[in-house]
Amino acid sequence: QVQLVESGGGSVQAGGSLRLSCQMSKNTYHSGSVAWFRQAPGKGREGVASSFRFDPRNYYYDYADSVKGRFTISRDTRKYTVDLQMNSLKPEDTAMYYCAAAPARTSRGLGTPDDFTLWGQGTQVTVSS
Repeated sequence: QVQLVESGGGSVQAGGSLRLSCQMSKNTYHSGSVAWFRQAPGKGREGVASSFRFDPRNYYYDYADSVKGRFTISRDTRKYTVDLQMNSLKPEDTAMYYCAAAPARTSRGLGTPDDFTLWGQGTQVTVSS
């Protein structure tokens, strides 16, 4: 059974940092796109950062404007994880964060939730002012 398992959420004060990690299978790691989405209460699910595998040596990374310069998505080939380093956190970053994968995806970009077929259970991030 294909699974995405997130970890690393928590509560921090504004200006603080958190690192989220998404564990997946080797096959999922080496195909298509892996992205982080978030959903705040009463709002839709939005893409935060995406990593697209162009070829075995090259990956493209895309970010939402609201997190550019603060968040970094990265891959660890040894662990088959895709991490999201979040710095300079703001109260408006408070949300449930989800890891998502689209193994068959053939284009870069954040995409929409409908583009992704595999989802983790989510991890809560709370930023207080």
